[in-house]
Formats: sequence, C-alpha cells, structure tokens
Amino acid sequence: MTPTMTILYVDNTRISASFYQQLFDHTPVEVSDTFGLFVLPSGLVLGLWSRHTVEPATSITGGGCELAIRTTDPTQVDATFATWQNLGVTVLQPPINAEFGRTFAIADPDGHRIRVFNPPA
Repeated sequence: MTPTMTILYVDNTRISASFYQQLFDHTPVEVSDTFGLFVLPSGLVLGLWSRHTVEPATSITGGGCELAIRTTDPTQVDATFATWQNLGVTVLQPPINAEFGRTFAIADPDGHRIRVFNPPA
C-alpha cells in the first residue's frame, strides 16, 4: 500500500480552500464548513479538515510538516515565489540555494509549511 492523501487540520475550511485554490490555481472538488478536498493533477489528494470537528479530536496545529513541491528547474522556483508573493502569502524563507537545491517556504493561514524546491542537477 502507498499513501495517496494528505489531510491538514485547519481552523476554517472555507478560508483554507480559497487559499489553496489561489495557490494551486485548481478548484476544490468539495468544500463545506467541516471539510475541503482537492484532487490535484499530480495525483495528490489534499484534504482540509476542520480541527474543530476532526475525530478523534486533536490539539495539533500547523507547522509540524511541509507540503513539498518539486519543480522541473530552478527558474520555476523563483517564478513561483514571485507569483505567490503577489498573492500576499506569508513568506517563511525567500528563495535560497540550499544543500538540496533552490528553494523557498511559505505558510498557509494555519501555519502549515509549503516548500517549493528544485534539486541540484
């Protein structure tokens, strides 16, 4: 078996769904007050579950892991950063050259980290 879905616990599913819709330029297949669902072109299924209604209950909030997005070349890292910065995202790390390649990191409204990277050739 292999994992096929990531679920993030969010404060407000509608706000988070709107954020990810803008970020990924992709419409969710479901949005309610308790859950949002994206089926992304990469095959990843991203769920947004209200942390107020998740069962079993949790006290976990954002920032404990990263959604990582690999680009095809380093210029895409910078282009994506410029596009997302224009959306007013919270920048955690502007583009840098790290040991694992060109990268930057942002946070969603709940503090979940999103990293875009391109590994060295």
